[in-house]
Amino acid sequence: MSKLNGKIALITGGTTGIGAATARLFQSEGATVMVTGQNPATVKAVQAEYPGIEAELADQSDTDSTRKLIERVRARHGRIDILFVNAGVAHFAPIENVDEGFFDREFAVNVRGAYFVIQNALSIMPDGGSIILTGSTAGSSGAPAMSVYAATKAALRSFGRTLAAELASRNIRVNTVSPGPIQTPIFGKAGLNQEQLDGFIEGVKSRVPLGRMGAPEEVAATALYLAADATFMTGGEIVVGGGLTYI
Repeated sequence: MSKLNGKIALITGGTTGIGAATARLFQSEGATVMVTGQNPATVKAVQAEYPGIEAELADQSDTDSTRKLIERVRARHGRIDILFVNAGVAHFAPIENVDEGFFDREFAVNVRGAYFVIQNALSIMPDGGSIILTGSTAGSSGAPAMSVYAATKAALRSFGRTLAAELASRNIRVNTVSPGPIQTPIFGKAGLNQEQLDGFIEGVKSRVPLGRMGAPEEVAATALYLAADATFMTGGEIVVGGGLTYI
């Protein structure tokens, strides 16, 4: 039997990278899957290439957009059994180059937006549901030019603990998957030119004990474990980083 047969799953930031890989895996395991994206082109691409996956335009930084998204899920499916809060942005800059706009944009999507996605989704999540947050190894380590991004991911990890405690009475499990460097389009949006990006990636790979970038499918497999198999796990974190932060 498929692990997610009959389940309704919502994946924010699910049109590319980790979210898209997870959507395909969840669908293959029997779930009805909805994904969100901010880019109309990637939303249309998902609709064309994977007709069984429902793709919606939504902006996680906009709480009104989030409310409307959850209402569409309610009208179409009545509930959310699995919520994967994966949408996020990653922009890197040394502290002297960070202005208030840079800071606020990062927190608007990664922290405030994530929080209110969860709050709204809980209104249609039955007891026994599963919430998965995408953290990062950056949230528990220090690296130049990543002060703002790392802080947003540390905040998400904190949500994973506190909301797990708050929702335990409903048997809703809240866990965090924290990837290390994964080969996804997010690196191309980090605000670095190609030379800086190439140097950044090579530098990261040199610090990963397994000596390579990870693949989105490797994180998706962990998300499936948290959604389907980790029934006695809540408030936890699984690091998928090739040994980064551990070795």
